[in-house]
Amino acid sequence: MQPDHPLQALVVATEQGRLRALDIAFARFLAEQDRCADATWLLLAALLSRQLADGHLCLDLAMWQTLAEEQAWPSHWREAVAQTLEANDPPSWIGTGEGATPLVLDDTRLYLRRYWNHERQVAQAIRERLATPQVVPEHLGEELARLFPASAAMPDWPRVACALAARSAFTVITGGPGTGKTTTVVRLLGLLQTLRLREPARPLRIRLAAPTGKAAARLNASIHGQLARLDVDDDVRAAIPSTVDTLHRLLGARPDTRRFRHDASHPLPLDVLVIDEASMVDLEMMSAVLAALPPSARLILLGDKDQLSSVEAGAVLGDLCRRAEDGHYSPATVSWLQAATGDDTQPWMRDDARALDQQVVMLRHSHRFDATSGIGRLAQAVNAGNLGGMRKLLGSPQTDIAWIDRTADARELAALVLHGGSERFAARDDGATPQGYRHYLELLRRERPDKHAGDEAHAHWARRVLEAFHRFQLLCALRQGPYGAEGLNRQIADILQRAQLIDTSHGWYEGRPVLVTRNDYNLGLMNGDVGITLRVPSDQGEPQLRVAFLVANTSRANSSDAPSDRIRFILPSRLGELETVYAMTVHKSQGSEFEHTALVLPEPPSGVLTRELLYTGITRARRWFSLVGSQAVVALATAQVTQRHSGLAERLQANDSPRATSAPPRTAL
Repeated sequence: MQPDHPLQALVVATEQGRLRALDIAFARFLAEQDRCADATWLLLAALLSRQLADGHLCLDLAMWQTLAEEQAWPSHWREAVAQTLEANDPPSWIGTGEGATPLVLDDTRLYLRRYWNHERQVAQAIRERLATPQVVPEHLGEELARLFPASAAMPDWPRVACALAARSAFTVITGGPGTGKTTTVVRLLGLLQTLRLREPARPLRIRLAAPTGKAAARLNASIHGQLARLDVDDDVRAAIPSTVDTLHRLLGARPDTRRFRHDASHPLPLDVLVIDEASMVDLEMMSAVLAALPPSARLILLGDKDQLSSVEAGAVLGDLCRRAEDGHYSPATVSWLQAATGDDTQPWMRDDARALDQQVVMLRHSHRFDATSGIGRLAQAVNAGNLGGMRKLLGSPQTDIAWIDRTADARELAALVLHGGSERFAARDDGATPQGYRHYLELLRRERPDKHAGDEAHAHWARRVLEAFHRFQLLCALRQGPYGAEGLNRQIADILQRAQLIDTSHGWYEGRPVLVTRNDYNLGLMNGDVGITLRVPSDQGEPQLRVAFLVANTSRANSSDAPSDRIRFILPSRLGELETVYAMTVHKSQGSEFEHTALVLPEPPSGVLTRELLYTGITRARRWFSLVGSQAVVALATAQVTQRHSGLAERLQANDSPRATSAPPRTAL
């Protein structure tokens, strides 16, 4: 790199695809702030900008050489960076935290100041909650025994999670698909509300939230169904909400700004906040949530630590759950749990226990996927990086998984789209077969009400069509390209058109599924909501196209008898940013489940293919999973593990000591 041309190396890097035009623009801005800045520091600033786009919170300079070798940076550039770092003479726009420099160098990590602040604030808020003394409820053991009858599974991890959450202002509950995260949290809310109402006190103010409208709707439906079966008194059940908000709605998002109505000066009016699908929550959003929580409120995070991290920068749940697999419980915690619940967690006791470890619980038994489930075993093999095990599973006849060991050609894709490629699955004992998109389009025609049937009949029909559509979903890794979301949506529409199931001669047509890609507070639609275009009677009597959405009931009523969602018909012209959604990216599928999921991997391989993406795609399936991709692509995805650069885990250890609670609850156990 030549000092006379400080941006020349960046231009070359952009031409080679290592940097973006936005990264160069950021470096140019910094160069204007200090014209004497060494060219290497400008390169590192541009790299930081690129790292943020890839989801990292910072650029870890200690890992620079490894990163540079992986990305095949020229050796003379790597040497220049090493010499600059050794000289340790950063420009004026890099500080160590004091002042207002746009970049902060904290030990070996280079941050944008905004993310440095968010990371410190999140770590500090969590440490304070872990250190906040909590009175162990007097009747905890009695109520745990009521909610968790004797179980053969020991330890009973949902019971352990409820016990630990009852003694702390902060708890993380993680687990794979079907491990009972939602069931556990419903019992936990019943436990907390029961203990509260045994005292002369008002009910706890409980709020439930999720990152997207889709995830909120799914949690809403799940909780609504489970409340009726919860073994608690009627007054307790009535005090547990079934309505779930998006985080943006909960905090009071302000249009066209990053700020929220609720913050440290205007905290949320609640006592308990539960956030589902926490793996999707980025660092900035977590910082906003923690700032808006009253100091006395409990925060409970639910999520699968092995799923894809948030689209925006950070991997908060992953950082919080780095040690969840091995428990890392202290002797005091193990002793307390034995007394409070009867569960023996000694095999998960470790000498290096930390305060955070004592409030992280991993649910380990899947109720959805048993030992014979191909989907469950495939997900486990992916998580373990067991490529041989994956190939063996995919290559043998299975009732619930199928593999097209090559890029899907037109014939294969048509078979998958129309009827789910059912010929590739071994027969099930119950005779059930996977479905494709033909199913919902035929149901749309077959069950259409008479135009004079009335609003209720058309709403019921729309609900049935939406449910049928969600029986199958095609997923992909990329947005662009022939096997990205955009290319696949065009191909699928052509396939359905040739099968005379849809008429795409106009942009809007009956049967078109759409995905909302930006929150619309005026219409009450959230990013991730899915609707189906239907022809329904209008006020003028003639049928018109409307998009039917299943939206959460906005009533704050807590009764479990209240409907949890409703159908809403909206004119296409009123809708804002959206896209056709026969195919969606795996990222956008998070928070959803489908009876049959098909994952199409791209050729040639892409850097976005990772173990986490493959695992997340597999675990969107409830009953059937189809994988389309060559052995080489599957091997690449299994080998690439996401490692987001962050200092959050290390900050959480500052002034760390495990919780010293050792006394049992003040009740007969």
